[in-house]
Amino acid sequence: MTPDQFREHGRDVLDWIARYLDEVERYPVLSSLRPGEVRSRLPEHPPQQPEPFERIWSDFKQIILPGITHWQSPWFFGYFPCNRWPSSILGELLSAGLGVQGMLWLTSPACTELETHVLDWLVELLDLPRRFLSTGSGGGVIQDTASSATLCAVIAGRERATGLASRRQGCPPGLTAYASAQAHSSVVKAMALAGIGTDNLRLIEVDESYALRPDALRRSLEADRRAGRKPFCVVATIGTTSSMAFDPLRPVGEICREHGLWLHVDAAMAGSAAICPELRSFHDGLELADSYCFNPHKWLGVNFDCDCFYVADRESLIRAMSVTPEYLRNPASEAGEVFDYRDWQIPLGRRFRALKLWFVLRSEGAEGLRSLIRRHIALAAEFADWVSNDPAWELAAPVHLNLVCFRHRGGDAVNQRILEQVNASGRMFLTHTRLDDRWTLRLCIGGLTTQREHVTEAWRLLQEAARMQTVS
Repeated sequence: MTPDQFREHGRDVLDWIARYLDEVERYPVLSSLRPGEVRSRLPEHPPQQPEPFERIWSDFKQIILPGITHWQSPWFFGYFPCNRWPSSILGELLSAGLGVQGMLWLTSPACTELETHVLDWLVELLDLPRRFLSTGSGGGVIQDTASSATLCAVIAGRERATGLASRRQGCPPGLTAYASAQAHSSVVKAMALAGIGTDNLRLIEVDESYALRPDALRRSLEADRRAGRKPFCVVATIGTTSSMAFDPLRPVGEICREHGLWLHVDAAMAGSAAICPELRSFHDGLELADSYCFNPHKWLGVNFDCDCFYVADRESLIRAMSVTPEYLRNPASEAGEVFDYRDWQIPLGRRFRALKLWFVLRSEGAEGLRSLIRRHIALAAEFADWVSNDPAWELAAPVHLNLVCFRHRGGDAVNQRILEQVNASGRMFLTHTRLDDRWTLRLCIGGLTTQREHVTEAWRLLQEAARMQTVS
């Protein structure tokens, strides 16, 4: 492709994206294709000769687009938001165009220093503890997802507990970690990947609001100590995936301090809400944490992937993660004058993710982001009121922020059929969970273009599906 062709086709693609964002509401939210249908439309063998871009572009629209579930639709209420401001798309485009591999400060100083600076901005914007600032002993780094941040935290906690022995000799027996029974599945995966073993993760019972019970945590780790085991880490969740429950950080943090445990706080979606001063109460006790993460790619409109991971003592993380072959040595790194973010993550290579985050923070400003979050929370509260005031429905969990967990009183089978019917309509998409082993619908409001009329229509469609199920 020549530079002139690149300009021509680039304009076509950018124009198409702009139209798509304007018109995404017209698409069925959930793809209706059957398993294997996309692959069946693709050639069996790879091309041997170059193909014109016009043919590739046509195939994208004819083959790929019908297989897309439209996360950017205002009718998308499933899982969690996965948003993108236009400014974020442009930042991502520049990152792709520059082709930076930011493993070392030396490989692109701006990549490293912008990331450090923007993550320090977020400490201020979210009023996080100052011990997470890079100007002290801590600092922040952009990971791909909260799953990677959790794994890094578990590894750092493991090495602090074993004096780096696990790096050389493998994990000693008896290490145990703790998390809520409602914690994300990435905690279980981290235990497996870090060599701790899933049998050594204690899933602690929750209270009536589905938050971790500190008294149960204390009993579990004290029982492990009496049995000769070595507790080393607790993962607390601020905004669980199933129900948006908030684990109580202060009592959990005090227990961790008392027993010398690494405390990691996973605030993947809910953490973004702390940009609003009135929504920061769930961070009470965060100064007791060793590490913390949240995902701007969920609720701040930064396109996937972008997780902000903070540590209070960066040397604990770096010692656990660093391996330095001769070919990576350079004067700036050897003198300790710079951050080399390859030592703060699992892979060696890394993309210039800070550009899109920087673009969003500057183009939207803190007040623009606060307005978005407040609007979503208000819509969720209104939807929850509709559920509460309808005798056929009930709330299944306390409503925090932008997630409503609810169910029809007709039982599991009715709720399952309601979900299947509204999703099959193509008009909206939502997902489910189980709370107290009962089928529960989840409506998560987080789309950049989701307005009251979309939430109102979603409630109407749910009521209509319920009437059809109960009549039949």
